[in-house]
Amino acid sequence: IAKAIADNEAAGLSVSVLAWEGVALAVFAVGDSIKSDAQSAISVLNSRGINVWLLTGDHEDVAMNTAHAVGIHENHVVSEASPEAKIEHIKKLQSEGKQVLMIGDGVNDAPALAAATASLSPATGADVTQASADAVFTGKSLAPVLDLLLLTQKGRRVMIENFGLALIYNLIAVPLAVLGFVTPLIAAAAMSGSSIIVALNALRARSAEGAKS
Repeated sequence: IAKAIADNEAAGLSVSVLAWEGVALAVFAVGDSIKSDAQSAISVLNSRGINVWLLTGDHEDVAMNTAHAVGIHENHVVSEASPEAKIEHIKKLQSEGKQVLMIGDGVNDAPALAAATASLSPATGADVTQASADAVFTGKSLAPVLDLLLLTQKGRRVMIENFGLALIYNLIAVPLAVLGFVTPLIAAAAMSGSSIIVALNALRARSAEGAKS
């Protein structure tokens, strides 16, 4: 019995013991299955400069085993965390100027989902969790989460590029128009051309995503 307890705890499982009059009769070990693409998804996020934290109510040994399995740094693990502790940690990150995306599927995750800057829940999560999240994703993998984060980064980059294009156009075209070097017809055509360039640049994110799919 003692060996079974030690082996299962070392494997990151939560252990319960059935006993009768002080005698251990059986050991029950339970644990959450890790999504097959969790390690690769977290590796991509880390390479993009996105810090991943694990906030869990599980025992420290279970939490650390899970973190090591998927590539989360041990300093980014908060174990035995109550719903209040999860909210407190999220607010601490927000106070440091960070934008926090919370992903959770359990009932105890609902308050933290509501406190985060943005939140996601899988379709297999508890009803209250899905209701607290900003969006629900389907499927058994983390691919939708990864795609969403990468597309968001790409969209932000394209938006900045469009602001730059518009600024360059105004710095060049407006002085020329004021000084009379550009006729109204040419100015109107240039304005339309600028809008087309901005629109085509914005469509790059969509076309790249379509090609990936």
